[in-house]
Amino acid sequence: MISSVSLSLLRRASVALFVFGVLAACQKNDASADQAAGKLNNAAQLAGQKLDQAASYVGQQVDATKNAAQQNLDSASAPSIKIDPAALASSAQANLQNAASAANAQLGKAASITGQGLETAGRKLQAWSAQNAGASASSTASSDSGDAQKQMDK
Repeated sequence: MISSVSLSLLRRASVALFVFGVLAACQKNDASADQAAGKLNNAAQLAGQKLDQAASYVGQQVDATKNAAQQNLDSASAPSIKIDPAALASSAQANLQNAASAANAQLGKAASITGQGLETAGRKLQAWSAQNAGASASSTASSDSGDAQKQMDK
């Protein structure tokens, strides 16, 4: 980019010098060759000054762009992550307390469901036992009377 701007300015300065030279040579008055050469020299010096100013401006812009790019690179490469051990420990402790609370709630729920299941099983076992005790007593009574009959027959 610098070379294309410089080339453009150089071309313009060359064209300006050429035009001044042609105008100086084509003047219809009786100016001497020294006067034409002096005018041509003045025009060349003015064009050179303008070219130096343009080159200086382009150099300043390049330096400013370079500095801005370097600052962007420096800020992008610097890490901005900061770790606070106290905050990390506090967060971990809070997470552990939440996990313990949730586990305690689940254990309580499981114990409640297990207790209800045991209670239901106990009732069914009692009902079955009472039912079997009645049936067993009547079969024992009939087998006892049969045994008594057998004992008497002997």
